[in-house]
Amino acid sequence: MAEVDQHEGEQDIEKKIEETRQRFKNEFLQDSTEKYDTRDLERLQTEDALVESYLSWRLYVVDDALKMIDESLQWRKEFGLNDLIESMVPKWMFETGAVYLHGYDKEGNKLFWFHVKLHVKDAKTALDKKKYVAFWLERYAKKEPGMPLTVVFDMTDSGLSNIDMDFVRYIINCFKVYYPKFLSKMIIVEMPWIMNAAWKIVKSWLGPEAISKLKFVPKSEALTYIGPEYLPPHLGGTDPFKYSYPPLPDDDFQTPIGDNGPIISEDDTESKEGELESRDALESSFNSEVVAKPKKVNFLEDSLRAEDNDKGDISIRTKGARKPVTTFKGTLLDVSPAEELSFGSGETEKKSLIILTNVTKNQVAFKVRTTAPEKYRVKPSSSCCEPGSSVDIVVSLHGGCQVSPQDRFLIMAAEMDNVGSPELAQFWKEVPKTKIIEHRCTSFKFAVSFRTITIPYHQVMRMMTLNLRLEQKVNSCLWVQKVLVGLVLILVVLNLLCVYRLGTSQQPS
Repeated sequence: MAEVDQHEGEQDIEKKIEETRQRFKNEFLQDSTEKYDTRDLERLQTEDALVESYLSWRLYVVDDALKMIDESLQWRKEFGLNDLIESMVPKWMFETGAVYLHGYDKEGNKLFWFHVKLHVKDAKTALDKKKYVAFWLERYAKKEPGMPLTVVFDMTDSGLSNIDMDFVRYIINCFKVYYPKFLSKMIIVEMPWIMNAAWKIVKSWLGPEAISKLKFVPKSEALTYIGPEYLPPHLGGTDPFKYSYPPLPDDDFQTPIGDNGPIISEDDTESKEGELESRDALESSFNSEVVAKPKKVNFLEDSLRAEDNDKGDISIRTKGARKPVTTFKGTLLDVSPAEELSFGSGETEKKSLIILTNVTKNQVAFKVRTTAPEKYRVKPSSSCCEPGSSVDIVVSLHGGCQVSPQDRFLIMAAEMDNVGSPELAQFWKEVPKTKIIEHRCTSFKFAVSFRTITIPYHQVMRMMTLNLRLEQKVNSCLWVQKVLVGLVLILVVLNLLCVYRLGTSQQPS
């Protein structure tokens, strides 16, 4: 019965999506399409998840969703978001460190930091500041589509001179209108009492669906939502992160630990090349699986030799690793699992398997990076995949480390056009960024190890929406039931009163 209800609910959502598209086309695109970017219109017609995000944020009221889409797409055209790049934002804005993406909350949502004390109200720079926030949001939306954000307003040492109500209202509109379902929660830390009145105004701007997402906490309670590893020391955390620009600080992915210790990345390799060449004799005595550059070798020959050496122990490496059950179909590689690396809850279930399958006619180079390189060992973390073949990558927890929902994995892949490519580190230096395909996964620990079910994020959101609608219907039924019970009681009392009066009237005087 539950499956039937869910199926009917999904059909209702699909009908709402089609109705929204058709009505938007008839009611908003008839006169002119110049007020929208054609790329946004194309996404609206092809991406069901985008339309559903507007609908669910407006509780599936199509009229409200249409107004939201219209306002959102006009704003995107006005700010040129599809073409907005780093060089189009004034450099001094990045250098202030007032706004940036860094770290994750305890639920695994990315943190969007606003250090209020660094903000100064200035009408001349208002538009640039709005574009700056839009740049970060659009950058994250493209990197982590469908994943929510947690906004943190750090109000330490801030005062009334730092509060720009117009700017705050713009930030709220970004999540209320322009990026639906993007906001996980908004945490205001260390708010001075003198600003209570200002934030009461802010609450009035938030819709009922967002009020519950607003959290006012002193710094002593910030750890309730954010782990110490991503909380700065002045808020009670241990995060050593210090903002600096360039580069942009939102790329948390680093090279993971190899079987013989940390693997040297291609960036580090170049700076250490001279030192390594002087130590060729010493380095040759160590296991060659560490990706360093002690000598120049042909990558294809090295890959084939490594493949021959590994054939005997592949079954040993993959033994005990949790097999993926979902697959992401990519242009270069099919990636299994599609979204989540799963680890069991037992001590013996500390391995997870990533399977990459080459769907091209050329070699595809790949490398795996993670936001927690000190916790995970990845083998192989960097290699290539032959046409039509698959590569098993074993991800194992290091020592007594525990899986966290904040942990992310990035799989980077690029097609190798010529067979005689140089070694892999050199290839990654030379390949254009436009040719690199990226795929992101999260880690997940199951509470029950003997049976697991992975539910994609969008399906979870659909189920939550259906549950909300069901809860509303149940509440309505309960209210009607109470009214009916009240009416029945009134009728019973009236009947008793009539019987009493009839009885008294028939008694002899």
